[in-house]
Amino acid sequence: MLKKLLKEKKSLTFIEAHNPLSALIIKNTNYTDDNGCTHKFDGIWSSSLTDSAVKGIPDNETLDINSRLQNIHEIKSLTKMPVIMDADTGGRVEHFVHYVRKMEQVGIDAVIIEDKTGNKRNSLFGTNVKQELADITEFSNKIAKGKAAQQKSRLMIFARLESLIAGYGMEDALERANAYVKAGANGIMIHSCQNTPDEVIDFSQSFRKKYPKLPLICVPTTYSATYHNDLSKAGFNIIIYANHMLRAAYKAMEHVSHEILKYGRSAEVEKDCISIKKVINLIPYTS
Repeated sequence: MLKKLLKEKKSLTFIEAHNPLSALIIKNTNYTDDNGCTHKFDGIWSSSLTDSAVKGIPDNETLDINSRLQNIHEIKSLTKMPVIMDADTGGRVEHFVHYVRKMEQVGIDAVIIEDKTGNKRNSLFGTNVKQELADITEFSNKIAKGKAAQQKSRLMIFARLESLIAGYGMEDALERANAYVKAGANGIMIHSCQNTPDEVIDFSQSFRKKYPKLPLICVPTTYSATYHNDLSKAGFNIIIYANHMLRAAYKAMEHVSHEILKYGRSAEVEKDCISIKKVINLIPYTS
């Protein structure tokens, strides 16, 4: 389905879902603009960060892959929207080969693996912590082995570049992108922790000279003031809002729990909560 959407639309909008309920909200959310055009999300991002946070586990590849895949299976049982899985580094080569086959069984549309090594540190820390990058040849081999392990053509493997995050620079990012595409990557995600999109747009301009049609992905978490349309015009095919559903849920739950303690009752927070009837109607086959 993802391959079909990439052919039909210039750019796609994905947003994070950390459980089936958040996926249902995404599925049912739409907005009609002043011209009468209805906008919906194109797909779901399964984030290692938010999946780990929901389980109360650090985001350092501790969360078992089977738990991640079970969560995606439950999401896909409620929606036909394509799912892109954040698989961190993909683990060791022999593990990634095994994961690819499991992902195919679950029906995942794409997996993104990042070219970091050593103890995982969240990319949004940038150069404030030590970020080690994988050897280009070794990571390319992981991509190639993953592609060779596929038994179906549906699953896409995207390579996530951490060069800009780790302070290795643009030339390193472009060198890695070229190597990973040659190894069989179906697309490239360029990551940045800057508060403007300048460096990812610079990357796109250089990348597009050699690969005008290959899927290019960005995650505008830190450059959140940048409009989707501007990123689309800059050459990005998939734009991922990677953690906003959990961040929004956390803030809402924190507020409601605080107010109930403060007032000793729940009347003051009823305005902040959806009705029980809406909850019942949201879940298929409940009413």
